[in-house]
Amino acid sequence: MVVGAPFLDGGWQDSAVGVIYRARRVVTLDPALPRAEAVAVRDDRILGVGTIDELRANWGRLPVLDRYAGDVLLPGFVEAHAHTTEGALWAWEYVGYFPRLGPDGRMRNGCRSFESLLDVLRAVDAQLAPDESLIVWGYDPIYFPGERLAAHHLDLVSTTRSICVIHASLHLITVNTALMEREGFADGSEVEGVPVGGDGRPIGELQEPPAMSLARREMVAVFGALNSPGAISRFADMARLVGCTTVTELGAGRLLGQDDVDLWLTTAAADRFPARMVPFLNPARNPGAPDELAEHVHELRAQSTDIVRFGHVKLVLDGSIQGFTARLNPPGYLPDPEGRERPNGIWLMAPERFAELFEAFHRAHVTVHVHVNGDEAVDLLLDTAEQALADHAWLDHRHTAQHTQLTTAAQYRRMARLGMNANIFSNHIFYWGDQHRSITVGADRAARMDACATAAREGVRFSVHSDASVTPLGSLHTMWCAVNRVTASGDVLGPDERITVDRALRAVTVDAAHQLRMDHEIGTIEAGKLADFVALAEDPNDVEPMRLRDIEVRGTMVGGIATA
Repeated sequence: MVVGAPFLDGGWQDSAVGVIYRARRVVTLDPALPRAEAVAVRDDRILGVGTIDELRANWGRLPVLDRYAGDVLLPGFVEAHAHTTEGALWAWEYVGYFPRLGPDGRMRNGCRSFESLLDVLRAVDAQLAPDESLIVWGYDPIYFPGERLAAHHLDLVSTTRSICVIHASLHLITVNTALMEREGFADGSEVEGVPVGGDGRPIGELQEPPAMSLARREMVAVFGALNSPGAISRFADMARLVGCTTVTELGAGRLLGQDDVDLWLTTAAADRFPARMVPFLNPARNPGAPDELAEHVHELRAQSTDIVRFGHVKLVLDGSIQGFTARLNPPGYLPDPEGRERPNGIWLMAPERFAELFEAFHRAHVTVHVHVNGDEAVDLLLDTAEQALADHAWLDHRHTAQHTQLTTAAQYRRMARLGMNANIFSNHIFYWGDQHRSITVGADRAARMDACATAAREGVRFSVHSDASVTPLGSLHTMWCAVNRVTASGDVLGPDERITVDRALRAVTVDAAHQLRMDHEIGTIEAGKLADFVALAEDPNDVEPMRLRDIEVRGTMVGGIATA
C-alpha cells in the first residue's frame, strides 16, 4: 500500500510516485502539444502531459483523480503588474464607480453620484471614533464631469474630522479643510501638485506622491496597511478568486530592511498560501546610491523562495493620463472645458536621477521595469535604455515598459530593436476609454492607446495587466479588454488594435512569466515546470470573445497543491 499526502478532493498523491489529473481539456500553451486530456504531477512539478494511457505507459499506473474532470485546465494566470494595495485598501470602504469583488468574495456596488459618495462618507463617519481619520478609496473624478470633488464637498460631511478620498489611479487624493488645517497648508503650499482655486487657496486635491504626502497621518496609515500580513494575505486571496497563481507587487511597498523581507517570507510560508508573489524594489521608497541599491537587489534575490521571488526593480517616470499628470509629446492634452491649454504632467523622477539609476541596475544585470504612461516618458526610457546598452552590452536584459498607453508604432519598433518588453494596461480601454476619447487625448490617439496589435506587429513581446488596485485584479478581464476593446459605454475603441484570444492567453501566461524571468518554470503546462494551474468552466478559445470575462474560475493549483 502506498501512503501519500491528502488532497482536498479526498484523493491522494504519493510524493515519490505522483498522480494523474483528468480534465475535460488541458490547454497547455505549449506549441508542441497545445491540447491534452490529462496532466501528471509529482510533488510540485509536472511529470508529463497527454492521454491517461500515455502517462501511465511512461510513469507507471499512477492513480487518476477526477477533481478537474469537468473543467478546462490552463497554466495559472500570471499578473505581471499589480500591487498589494489590492489587499491593503480593503481595510477601508470602497467608493469606486463600478461594482467590485472583494477578497471575501462579496460584491460591492460602488458610487455613481456625488450624493451616493457623501452618503457613504456620512455612514462611515458615524461609525468612527472622534479622533479617527475617515479614509475611502476607488473614487474617480473623470466619471463625474463638471464640478470636481473638492474640500468644500467633503466639508459637508465633517468640518472637524480629517477626510481623505483616495482616487482610483492612486496618483491623487482629495482631502477636506479640517485635514489641510491640521497639516498647516490650508492657505497654500510650495509643493508641486497642490492646485488652488480662484481665491488662491488649495482646493483639497493633492496630485502625485510629494503632494499626497502632505496628508501625513492618512498616508502613513495607507502605507502601514500596505506593509502588513493582512494586505499580503488578502492580495493572495484575490488572486486565487480570479485564477492568478503568480502576482507581482510592483514597488508600492518597501523592501528596505530585513523586516520588510521577512514580512513577505513569513506571510507566504502559511500552509496552502494561494499564489506565488513577486515583490519589486522601488527606489522611491528605498532611497540610496545607485550602486548600493543594485547590490541590495542582488541580496534580496538571494533570499527568494519558491513562493516569494525577489530581484526586480520598478522605476516611475510620470503620472496618469486620466489624472493629467502623465508626460505627453505634442500635441499634449486636449484643452480643458474652458478652452485653456493643460500643463504637460509631472516628472515623478528627475530624468537625471532616472538615467543614473537605470544605468546602475543595467550594469549590475538587474531587470528594470519602468512606469511610462505618456509617450514623452517612453522616449526618455528608450533613450536611456539605448545609452545603457551601448555602454554595457547585455543580451537578455528583459527591461520592460509598464503601461505604455500612448506608445507609438515607431516607439514599439525601437523597443523591439533594443530587446525590450511591454506590459500593456489593456483594462484602460474599458474603464477610461470613453474619457480618453472625449476629455484627455482625443479620438485618434485614444483609438491607438494600449496598442497590443501594434506591439505584436512590430515584434515586441508583451503582457497585459490590471494594475490592481487601480482596476480589479483578474486576467480574464484584462484578456477581454485586449480582445474586444469595448469601453464602458459599449463602443469599440480602435478595432484594429484588437488581438486574438490565443494571443491574449499567451500575454497572461508565458509572456508575463518571461518578463518576470520565470518562463522556464511557469506559464505553460509541460513536463518539468511547476504544477501551477487554473481550472475554468469553459475553454476561452471556445466562447464568444465578449463572454471571456464571464468564464467561471473553479479553482487553482500552486506547486501541486489545490488552493480552492
